[in-house]
Amino acid sequence: MSIFAIAVLVFALVTLWKGIVTVPQGKEYTVERFGKYRATFTPGLHWMIPYVDGIGRKLSMMEQVLDVPSQEVITKDNAMVGVDGVVFFQVLDAPKAAYEVQNLEVAVMQLTMTNLRTVMGAMDLDELLSQRDHINARLLNVIDGATTPWGLKVTRVEIKDIRPPADLVASMGRQMKAEREKRANILDAEGFRQAAILKAEGERNAEILAAEAQKISAVLEAEGRKEAAFRDAEARERSAQAEAEATRVVSEAIRNGDVQAINYFVALKYVDALGKIATSPNEKLVLMPLEAASVIGAIGGIAELAKKAAGK
Repeated sequence: MSIFAIAVLVFALVTLWKGIVTVPQGKEYTVERFGKYRATFTPGLHWMIPYVDGIGRKLSMMEQVLDVPSQEVITKDNAMVGVDGVVFFQVLDAPKAAYEVQNLEVAVMQLTMTNLRTVMGAMDLDELLSQRDHINARLLNVIDGATTPWGLKVTRVEIKDIRPPADLVASMGRQMKAEREKRANILDAEGFRQAAILKAEGERNAEILAAEAQKISAVLEAEGRKEAAFRDAEARERSAQAEAEATRVVSEAIRNGDVQAINYFVALKYVDALGKIATSPNEKLVLMPLEAASVIGAIGGIAELAKKAAGK
């Protein structure tokens, strides 16, 4: 009896232990009764009927990452490229994820690879290399729509690497080098053009300044000539006034019967003629009579006339 009681007690303890279920955070368990889905256990402590109920699937409700293996894709312009990527998804409905699809991760992987070839195969290589964000958005839209019946939410699809063929990479490198050389030549030409423009503007400004300087110099020169002419005219005017005054004085003296005034005019003309003969450029000897006594008398008459004028 004691052995039987112990066996019953052990059975009861085992049964009690099998009926207690602890679900960790971030997971959900499906409960099956005789193989049929009955309920879903969320994180925490739960109780189920042993031998009648059982745990069906243990699903992670956290966001998961699948690494898409590298594969070859033929683009629209018949270029063979290697592509790999990653997929981020999260289970939102545990029963659907457990019973709507067999091997959830494999299904998501195959669906991603298939749509990756479809989307990228409809694009040219240049679009493939320059529109990675557009590819990611299209893949996300297609895969998320296909996995919604499985109780999943695809949060992100990222293309990690796109590898064109080696010969194509070399050709692209040459093309890029040619484009850079073209831009460098254009910049050089623009620099030369700008330098020529600046040089022409500098020469034009220099010519303008030179013309302005010549204009100012001409104005100053004209002002100088004007001033010199004015002073010459003034000098001639004063000389003429002095000559007129001398003539007036001599004329008045002659009118008054002064013989010395007549001698003044004769001596003046005489000296004038001698000066012209002396300054003549002709290289020749001139013989002419010269009465020294008459000249001296005329000069004496001039002196006498000057004394009389000073006395008055």
